Amino acid sequence: MIYSVSDDAFRPYGRILTGYDCADLIRYLETETPVPAEGNVYVASDPAMERFPICEELAAAFYGGMAPEIGYCNGRNSTYNGFEYHKGSEINVCATDLCLALGRVQDVRGLSGGPDAADGEALPSYDGALAEVFFAPRGTVLELYATTLHFSPLRVSDEGFRDAIILPRGTNTPLTDGERALRDEAIRNGDPEARLLFQRNKWLLAHPDREPLMKKGAYPGLLGPNRALLY
Repeated sequence: MIYSVSDDAFRPYGRILTGYDCADLIRYLETETPVPAEGNVYVASDPAMERFPICEELAAAFYGGMAPEIGYCNGRNSTYNGFEYHKGSEINVCATDLCLALGRVQDVRGLSGGPDAADGEALPSYDGALAEVFFAPRGTVLELYATTLHFSPLRVSDEGFRDAIILPRGTNTPLTDGERALRDEAIRNGDPEARLLFQRNKWLLAHPDREPLMKKGAYPGLLGPNRALLY
């Protein structure tokens, strides 16, 4: 089943964000950023997009004085075989119609070593069957809460999708050698969530069959079949 972001079913995951004029971002994506012939392109921070007034407005009002980064994800993806989350809300500005597959961090098992842990050593995992798919029309501005599992948008036509992505600055950028060493130390010291830390402010569970992510060292914690949206 595909829900709308206007449905009550979307409320646990986020909200439609009002009060911010993102028309400049949409025009920029439409005129200056291509949709690749295959796959996706992701840019975490685009200086041209960050020069629009909306960046300062969001920094002051939405992020409470903290600097955001504005980039984009364009592509033709139709699979949802990976889920990430951040410690801070993500804004999506839909420059085309698109869908999002969403889940809840609370449904990731093995993060606390609590009652779902076997012998205290259960590894984190998420059942992809729990995810729900939502349609967002062009022009929609969405806040995804920090507790929302998400990943690449899903195309709803052969033209693909364009989506501005706004996050706390530094998110989805590579970990330094020192940060990786401290993450690995946290794993050895018994923090199961540290296994999911893939990039700065990016905790990721990927399907074992998602070979490109596996080669980059993603944690294979997504259970179930390799799912795709058929439109």
